[in-house]
This record gives sequence, C-alpha cells and structure tokens, in this order.
Amino acid sequence: MFEARGLALSPRFATPMLMSEQEKRDESELEPLEGSGQEAEEEEDEYVPTPFDNPWVLPCLLLAFVLWFGYDGWINQDPDMLEHNAFNRWGTLVLSILAAYFGWQAYRETQELAEDGDDPESP
Repeated sequence: MFEARGLALSPRFATPMLMSEQEKRDESELEPLEGSGQEAEEEEDEYVPTPFDNPWVLPCLLLAFVLWFGYDGWINQDPDMLEHNAFNRWGTLVLSILAAYFGWQAYRETQELAEDGDDPESP
C-alpha cells in the first residue's frame, strides 16, 4: 500500500482509505536506523560557509559595476553608448556611494572579527 499523511492508497485503484490502528502502531514501533539519531541532527546543525558569506563580496561587486558604469559614462566614445551617457554617469555616482558604504561596513565587520579572535579568512 502507498501511504501519505495517515492515509493509505490502494495500489490497484489509487483510492484513499484510512489506515487501521494496528498499521499505525506497527509503524510507530519501528526502530530508527543506526547512525540516524543525534549524529544526523548534529550534521544538519553544522554551518557550512559559502564564498558569499565574506563581508567583502558586495563591496567588490559594486566596485566592479562602478568601473563599468564609469567607463561607459566618461571614457567610451561609442555613438551607440552616448545615448545612455546620463544613465551611466548617475549609475556611477549612486553605485560609488553604495560601494563606499558597504565597504565601510565590511571593514568594520572585519575589524570586529579580528578583535574577537575569529579569523574571517578561515572557513
């Protein structure tokens, strides 16, 4: 029988029917598999850092966009790109401010981690 949320499905017609009390007791009496107890819970609780957890990811990404917008806004002389000159210049200004703010936040976070003795570079 196929079971889902206290209901059993008949394999022949796939119609739901209630599980008997005996079947429910039989399921609850099953012993857990070896090694699936607390060890599995501890592995789930362990935090695995990703490269995006580094506080410097966002400021570096914003800086890359600042360089890109700045190039298109002031240096590039392509006639097709001159139509978007104001957008690129304003984008450079806005992204520069954001990059400076988040860079300062990342610097402060890195300093706090260094004071606490946690190495921000170690995984």
